[in-house]
Amino acid sequence: MTEQKKNSKRRTQIAPVSELIKKPYLNEAEVAAITARAISTLRNERFLRKGLPYHKIGGRSVRYLTKDVIEFMESRRITFNENEGGE
Repeated sequence: MTEQKKNSKRRTQIAPVSELIKKPYLNEAEVAAITARAISTLRNERFLRKGLPYHKIGGRSVRYLTKDVIEFMESRRITFNENEGGE
């Protein structure tokens, strides 16, 4: 097996985020790309029953509702009040 085939075996192409947010459901690789979280982090959070809500389809396939991913990201927004702290 060539080096290129070996490296490309498990890699999936991810569409641009502007295209992903149009889909109703996302797989874990797509969610990882949007949230900048590792797939292993998403898997660990599912195991610990925390993090993003998800759907389990057919016993193995995991899908996230796009709306839930966006709400998750928006809920972690940090804003700064110009009148507080600093100079």
